Amino acid sequence: MQFNITFRQFGASDSLKEYAREKVERVNRLLDRAGEAHVVLSLERHLHHADITIHSGAWVLRGRDKSDDMYASIDLAMDKIERQLRRYRDKLKTHHGRERVHHRQDLVEQLRVRHAVFEVPDVEELTSLAEASASSEAAPKPTVVSAPPPAAQPRASREVRATHLTVKPLSVDDAVMQMNLMDNDFYVFHNVESESLCIVYRRKDGQYGLIEPHAPAVAATGT
Repeated sequence: MQFNITFRQFGASDSLKEYAREKVERVNRLLDRAGEAHVVLSLERHLHHADITIHSGAWVLRGRDKSDDMYASIDLAMDKIERQLRRYRDKLKTHHGRERVHHRQDLVEQLRVRHAVFEVPDVEELTSLAEASASSEAAPKPTVVSAPPPAAQPRASREVRATHLTVKPLSVDDAVMQMNLMDNDFYVFHNVESESLCIVYRRKDGQYGLIEPHAPAVAATGT
């Protein structure tokens, strides 16, 4: 297995690198083939984040977690991956044994979607800023001419992170499996049954939902 590790916001550590490698290589017990693994370890707001991605054939497995200790974060992230592997172990082996190329796969896999995460001010912040601006405008004009202080402006939304995903041709069941293997709440894919771009997502009740384009019905015209 090809192993890559990236350290962000803190210095590289040989002991952490070896620990992560040993943990990641444990998946070989559950997978017939694991081609590449990429581990990103970062320090954000005093929390240690571990983001582990493993490629196995056409499938992508991902585990992410955070804690007060980087070793513990690696353990938690790998626990998520191993839990999904045990859940889908038989199905993954079956797919590896009969992988086929869909007649539109080359065309579909040229399509990529961008998933951006934004941070926006909450309602209370917007309300307090609006009230401060209104009270400033309602205040009496000073007798001494001077430049007024700038009015408080709402904090604009900002992009926190963005991910580019390759759209793959899958059935709905396989798309749900890939979503779970990546530890995501949604997944964009090309539905091989309807030949359309679809999204599966995890509902709050534990069930799964499917968003699929639907052509409007053509109204019948009388003769």
